[in-house]
Amino acid sequence: MIAVIDYGMGNVRSVLNALEHLGTDARLVGDANDLGSYGGLLLPGVGAFGDGMRALDERNFTQALPRAAERGQPLLGICLGMQLLASRSYEHGEHSGLELIPGEVVKLDPPGALRVPHVGWNTVERHGEGTLLGDGEDGELTYYFVHSFEYRPEDQTVVTGTADYGRPVTAVLERDNVVGTQFHPEKSQKDGLALLERFLNRC
Repeated sequence: MIAVIDYGMGNVRSVLNALEHLGTDARLVGDANDLGSYGGLLLPGVGAFGDGMRALDERNFTQALPRAAERGQPLLGICLGMQLLASRSYEHGEHSGLELIPGEVVKLDPPGALRVPHVGWNTVERHGEGTLLGDGEDGELTYYFVHSFEYRPEDQTVVTGTADYGRPVTAVLERDNVVGTQFHPEKSQKDGLALLERFLNRC
């Protein structure tokens, strides 16, 4: 059974629909005390970093999620949910994050005339094997992005996928049982469903 963290940031219905489509028993969980009974955790999110951390803290998830990760429960952060895994963000000031994958979230600043936010479909390049992006059996991968800030991890070896937006931008992070995607797999059709299924296979 998968817990989708309910902290009031973004519409979780598309995430639940995607998990249900894959035949997974997924539950919205708003009580941090309930996390231990789930095989995997999914942290979605849309909005600003500071608001997301405040919402998690109000529901005691800022303590419960690191404890769950330490127990070895697989955790997937999506979009803002991925960025909240960082040490800090500079979105509208400086804010501390969950620090599950050390790094910082900074304003996306692509070269040339590329616009911010980065919105729409983009291809993602794999880095390494046995990752959430698979081993190349699916050919070119495309996913749906909506973001104005980017994750810069301290350890570049945790980056298993990048998108080209004038330069490489972190698209997928993986550190042991904690992983994140900057794009929305639940809105990314077959490639997104395949990625979610790979995560579920780890749970």
